[in-house]
Amino acid sequence: MRITAENVSWSVAGTPVVREVSASIASGETVGLLGPNGSGKSSLLRCLAGLRAPDAGAVRYDGTSVGEWSARRIARHVAFVAQDSGADSDLRVADVVGLGRTPFRDRWRGADATDRAVIAAALEVVGLTALAGRSWKALSGGERQRAHIARALAQQPYALLLDEPTNHLDVRHQLDLMELLTGTDRTVLVALHDLSLAARYCDRLLLLHHGRLIAAGTPEAVLTADRLAEVFEVDAELGTDALGHPTVIYRRSLGAFLPTPRPTLKRTRP
Repeated sequence: MRITAENVSWSVAGTPVVREVSASIASGETVGLLGPNGSGKSSLLRCLAGLRAPDAGAVRYDGTSVGEWSARRIARHVAFVAQDSGADSDLRVADVVGLGRTPFRDRWRGADATDRAVIAAALEVVGLTALAGRSWKALSGGERQRAHIARALAQQPYALLLDEPTNHLDVRHQLDLMELLTGTDRTVLVALHDLSLAARYCDRLLLLHHGRLIAAGTPEAVLTADRLAEVFEVDAELGTDALGHPTVIYRRSLGAFLPTPRPTLKRTRP
């Protein structure tokens, strides 16, 4: 499924957050969404996932505007994974993953054999089969994030939109997740802070700065030394590691924190 943003803008309390962004993610493509904190990544993702209506512009799935689509119809096409793993719940892990089947069943119908098979497959993919019966409260942050990814997979969407999904994951599970995303035939748009992961695994990158899309293309075209300095305020460049994988090589920060002198407290005699 192709996802297209046409001059999408969104603001909060009169402050622009996303500014006239136009971009297209091709069917089956894995695209990384990059930018520093506050650049508009999460807000743009939520607009593209149909969770927010843009103030201006349009979001299209395979050329069709989704502005008038119901939440159920959107959920049958796109699954969204937030960066926050959520609050405590008394649900079992399998029940949380089972929420991904909601768009496909009537309100009063429980899970059928198809639902249970899809849930089991999703749990297996993220390595949580052994924890299916565990309480959600008992999970670590990384396990919760993997369960949310399984919930998204249980939706069987045409596209996956993920907001910083590697945040709570250890190194092994970060790599496992990126291998999973690049190995699927779904359209994937994933916001990442780790530029080396993005360079290694994404077909293309979109770079946001102050709510605007300032670059789009291959990792080599987007992650230039000049852009890394301008946007992320670091002296760095795209290189390769010992195995030949793309990686961002950092030298120093260009916006280093300056230590604040501590006041000297002098003892005075009475």
